[in-house]
Amino acid sequence: MLQNIYSNKLKKISEPVRQFGSLVSLTFVVIFSFAILNAFFGQGDELVEKMKKEEARIAEANKLSKIISTLPSGILTFYEASDHYKLSKEQYETVCKITKIIPQRAVMGANLINFKATQIYTTNGNQIAETFVNWDKEKNKCIAGFVLSGSIDGVEKVKITVSGEVLNFLSTGIDTRVYFIKNF
Repeated sequence: MLQNIYSNKLKKISEPVRQFGSLVSLTFVVIFSFAILNAFFGQGDELVEKMKKEEARIAEANKLSKIISTLPSGILTFYEASDHYKLSKEQYETVCKITKIIPQRAVMGANLINFKATQIYTTNGNQIAETFVNWDKEKNKCIAGFVLSGSIDGVEKVKITVSGEVLNFLSTGIDTRVYFIKNF
């Protein structure tokens, strides 16, 4: 009997009002369903934070790539030189931050004044444990270096870090490399 009363009242309501009521009900059910799903599986704050960091990293990489593409190929310096391209302070810092490669030429040049480093480097088959290129904000200089690890005369394992100021970079047009490390 109660069912008949409600069905008669629904029949008396016009069609557009019934459709609007159905739309509101369906919207409420969808929002409520997503609220329940978010309560169990949500916690998307970490994902959003990761996505923002990735977007920032990509934007920075694009900016740095654009700067690299504007540099000429060859030796880049931050001081006056007769036949090399002089970098501005901003370019010098940017090139330092994007450079990751330290070729053997720079390693050998830096090893010349460190006898133990030269011994470890040659004894252990020219193996380098780690390389690094960092911008020193306090000194406003680019610092590059490498870590050598091995034994001297087969006695004990030694770990030596050789580092110094980067005086030159080599631009290949695709990437940049440390060209000379001043460590004296």
